[in-house]
Amino acid sequence: MSRLEIRQADGGSVVAVYSDYATIAAQLHQLGVRFERWRTAQPLAATATQDEVLAAYHDSIARLTRDYDFQSVDVVSLRPDHPQKAEMRSKFLAEHVHSDFEVRFFVEGSGLFYLHVGDSIYLVLCEQGDLISVPANTPHWFDMGENPHFKCIRLFTVADGWQAQFTGSGIAEHFPSYDQFVAAA
Repeated sequence: MSRLEIRQADGGSVVAVYSDYATIAAQLHQLGVRFERWRTAQPLAATATQDEVLAAYHDSIARLTRDYDFQSVDVVSLRPDHPQKAEMRSKFLAEHVHSDFEVRFFVEGSGLFYLHVGDSIYLVLCEQGDLISVPANTPHWFDMGENPHFKCIRLFTVADGWQAQFTGSGIAEHFPSYDQFVAAA
């Protein structure tokens, strides 16, 4: 189940917790973050190719394209047995920003986004069926856990794909990891 936890940025104290989709979407909307649920009428096999995944969600992607000028779309998948999972995880663990939106749709599995807005950190557990769009220049980081399991559609408004500018802040070290967050739920 998707979950939103709001914490104080200076100490990590929990301010609020939400697990109702509509409430999560409303809370994130106030920050300019798009949070949606997508469904497909086509069942997908765990071994579905990029083309099969994109075809299954074609209508949802087309609707989203009305609001964004996407330059590229792809599918990324990571499993616990991936030999470079630790290196891939570490790439996203430090606070960073992008000059474009970070748009992710979870076809399967889950991941934890941390959004640093003002004096708060918004921990957003995204699971299968969740789309999140983090606005450009919003400080954030992402944790997929020590044994990642997810398949995501990534949509980019820049041709070069994922380009991060790291803030140099160590704030991410003061918040629970994906594994700690999921275990505490």
